[in-house]
Amino acid sequence: MTGPAAGRPPVLLAVAHGTRSAAGQAQIRDLVDRVACRRPDLDVRLAYVDVQQPRVGEAIRGLDAVVVPLLLSAGYHVRVDIAEAVAANNAVAAAPLGPDPVLTESLRRRIQGADAVVLAAAGSSDPAWRADIAAVAARLDAHVAYATGAELRVPDVVARLREQGARRITIAAYLLAEGLFYRSLHAAGADEVTPPLCADPAVVDLVLTRYHDLTMAPSGL
Repeated sequence: MTGPAAGRPPVLLAVAHGTRSAAGQAQIRDLVDRVACRRPDLDVRLAYVDVQQPRVGEAIRGLDAVVVPLLLSAGYHVRVDIAEAVAANNAVAAAPLGPDPVLTESLRRRIQGADAVVLAAAGSSDPAWRADIAAVAARLDAHVAYATGAELRVPDVVARLREQGARRITIAAYLLAEGLFYRSLHAAGADEVTPPLCADPAVVDLVLTRYHDLTMAPSGL
């Protein structure tokens, strides 16, 4: 990464997946706005790896930036899309937001009183991604399920738990914002679905911690 221009700290370039959901788009923008309000001394910008514009490769061009992936695991988008954009622009990338104890605790606070918990993630064939999901589920004593794919579908896991006698089932949504996957969870047969993770104020702190880990600048936390 190049040195900060005129003593200014590097740009915090938050990079989200992207969604066609208007509600999800608004939630991610609000998260980034809250980060910017917490650190008014920083130039905080938003880019995407899919669906929406600007894409990370375009947004990072010419910037002295720290990329903070608004993603919940080090899957393909982190290892390929973001890594390639960073390498081409002499920038640096922080670790993704997840898995992290902050997110686990956010979910734990919302699953109290459940007989059974289903950790619902978007789904991926990426082995590193699946290992991250399994680790989060283990910490929550939850059953893993996916919103996409042919195995461990959320409705099937909920139905199995119901057959086994669970009376109150909570779906712990391991999703940052609303979208098609999140909406599908409300039709999966559980008693409760936790809000998207970006609703938790602690996620703002986590974004800034990721940035601070690479810059050693005061984070205001």
